[in-house]
Amino acid sequence: MIHLIYPHRDRISAPDVIGATLAKALRAIDDVRTYEVDSFERIRPAPGDILLGHAYQFAPTVFRRSVLQPGWARRILLQPYNGDWEQVGFLDDGIVDHCDLFLTITGRYWFDRVPTTHAARWFPKMVHVDLAVDRDSFPRVKHDIGPAGQRRILYVGNDHPGKNIPYLSAIAGQWGGGAIDWAGRGEPAPHLRQLGFVDFASPAGRALIANYDFLITAGCADANPTTVLEAMSWGLIPICTPTSGYEGETGIVNIPLADVAGACAILDRLQHADDAALETLRQAGEKRLTTHFTWARFVDQVVAAIQSDTSPPIGPRQPDTPRGGPRLTPRFVAKLIGKNAAYRIDRQLPGAADRLRRIVRSTVR
Repeated sequence: MIHLIYPHRDRISAPDVIGATLAKALRAIDDVRTYEVDSFERIRPAPGDILLGHAYQFAPTVFRRSVLQPGWARRILLQPYNGDWEQVGFLDDGIVDHCDLFLTITGRYWFDRVPTTHAARWFPKMVHVDLAVDRDSFPRVKHDIGPAGQRRILYVGNDHPGKNIPYLSAIAGQWGGGAIDWAGRGEPAPHLRQLGFVDFASPAGRALIANYDFLITAGCADANPTTVLEAMSWGLIPICTPTSGYEGETGIVNIPLADVAGACAILDRLQHADDAALETLRQAGEKRLTTHFTWARFVDQVVAAIQSDTSPPIGPRQPDTPRGGPRLTPRFVAKLIGKNAAYRIDRQLPGAADRLRRIVRSTVR
């Protein structure tokens, strides 16, 4: 049996689409049982069982409790990675050491730089895994390129620090060639026109997308957002910083990080580019979606890891490596002690939710 620990609700957006797609596909090769990442279960394997999934930040959650159990046929970590140690350093507490492989959901930009980071000792176990998009779930809705000088730009996402909203806002404030709109939840940002949450699976959401020509994301520590691939599938041209995970990728236009003037110059060129040049970009991106960023390829990589007997050794943790982990922001704490989390904790560890609240509240001011 494969024990899959990943969000897996029936949704077309990440992260749930990752778990749901894997669960369906892996049932072709074995029985699959799914778990939520913040569950507090401990799985005791039967002979031949495989542990696959996400090591949530906190002990004693299900992957962390279970990976230490003897008897697994394979232990495979599967989760996003970027170069921000504040976000990924919590894995350096021994979790990667206990796994046979680390399937790293990330862009080539981040993966190529692992050997020069604090995560270098993990590198022998790491396998680069690209995300994917289902073209049927994200059909072409943008057909004609907008007129030069009137093309529109949209950001889709939240205001997580890795999304770098202050930089995007600065670009919007300095760029004189048009406005940048924001579809998603987050604190208000100057110069960005906020549209709030938009359901892009709805006819109204897709009609909204058809009004735009470009999707932009200016992340400083983003693994490789699926919104970039979804935009390409809709017919928009993605614009992003290399630190959004995509660098030198066919069909995607890069803007520099921490260079507002340089980013604005690229937006100006796109605003006034020939229609034929932009259509060439769109077609190149669409071809890349059908040949590379596919769920079939994603699943094949996971199946290969399951069926492999590879388990490379990694080096010891270096004494001077800083401790990384999630920042205890008010939003993070609210999630940690929210009603759903408290219910799950109390159901499996009676009384633990109240103790956790007291610890968090005494830690965060």
